[in-house]
Amino acid sequence: MMNTENRTMRIAVVDDDPEQRGLLRKALEEAGYEILEGGDGQEAIDLARTSNLDGMVLDVRMPGVDGLQALKTIKSEHPEVVVTLLTAFIDLRDAVAAMKTGASDYLEKPVDLDELTIAMDEALGVCRDETGDTDDEDLAIPRGVIAQSPSTLHAFRLAHRVAASDANILVYGESGTGKEIVARYIHEKSPRKEGPLVTLNCAAFPENLIESILFGHEKGSFTGADSRRQGSFEEASSGTLFLDEIGEMPLALQPKLLRVLEDRRIRRIGGTKDLEVDVRVIAATNRELEKEVEEGRFREDLYYRFNVIAIPLPPLRERREDILLLADRFIGEQGTGDKRFSPAAQRALLNHDWPGNVRELRNVSIRASLMSRGNLILPEDLPESLGAMADSSELKSRVSDKAESMEEIQKQAILKALEETGGNKTQAAQLLKISRRNLIYKLRSYGL
Repeated sequence: MMNTENRTMRIAVVDDDPEQRGLLRKALEEAGYEILEGGDGQEAIDLARTSNLDGMVLDVRMPGVDGLQALKTIKSEHPEVVVTLLTAFIDLRDAVAAMKTGASDYLEKPVDLDELTIAMDEALGVCRDETGDTDDEDLAIPRGVIAQSPSTLHAFRLAHRVAASDANILVYGESGTGKEIVARYIHEKSPRKEGPLVTLNCAAFPENLIESILFGHEKGSFTGADSRRQGSFEEASSGTLFLDEIGEMPLALQPKLLRVLEDRRIRRIGGTKDLEVDVRVIAATNRELEKEVEEGRFREDLYYRFNVIAIPLPPLRERREDILLLADRFIGEQGTGDKRFSPAAQRALLNHDWPGNVRELRNVSIRASLMSRGNLILPEDLPESLGAMADSSELKSRVSDKAESMEEIQKQAILKALEETGGNKTQAAQLLKISRRNLIYKLRSYGL
């Protein structure tokens, strides 16, 4: 519970993107704060002057008076107001200027909602008991999905929080981590669940066809267009469109997609009028879109539009507590009797790095189930590359010692960085050259 001296703390959320404001408001209201909203820097200044604020979440880049200008005015007039800044791309000079002006923290978009709550709690001195977090049982993890690891539960917690909104969502992670499962979860938890969920893999079609598949075409609009065809946006009307591998979207088509996301209107190829579409868009990628933007392969404005909220999915090698549970689930789905992995086979599964993630584990489990002659799956039933890692106590010891020593090195490096920065997580993450989000995950996993 919040320790707020018998009153609710008041925070202003100021961002020129109404969808982003809505998500931030919902997360902070769930955390027990009273929320006011503003759409630009001048409104931020006015709210600080008139609303008896305890804190403010302030976007940096806004039209007119930007966040840094507003911050300077607010801190000069109301130094007691705690201000956390948000930005899509962290500029070190801006970060330094913000801290010198009195910002309590500086978070990178897409905003991790749990991270934002933690940052505001820390800045305002709010204490919570064990009931302060969302109960994982309320998440209703989809049937068949194993989510025991903190990082996986965190991804579904984010998905649960944003499902009710119409905000664009970006799900990112390596191939085989379950991005489509998360998209389906969001759809089924949303007010659009009675509508269709339409999936389009942007990498599965040649460049000259994907525009027609997305937006449709009129009869005779090009050679082979023998009839009118609805595109994916129309097919997903009143529902959700899932654009998988959005990083593969042809650069020439990206401006048209951006206009649809902004205006909610499409025009079929060969058409003469715009059509309104009522669609919520979820995108997924296994690429680093920030790098794609820097190298000119993905539009920056389209990245901003998709990146209202991002949901990271960890690779299987970072959620090893799920490996054996998943493997047992996969062999159980085969209906081949009461089969189970031997201890040596289990060690082999745990020692493998799973570059193909859950998809690879599924294939290996099914193969092992079919290859085993009895109810006990042995190392020789696994692919040769895995079976060789199975029953060597020396190898097991080396792997365990290496993991423990690396974990201790990482833990000590984090503690040292936090000590050098006076506990400021943003600055500590910059020293360690990792994202603040990654630092938060590691602190939680180490119980710090």
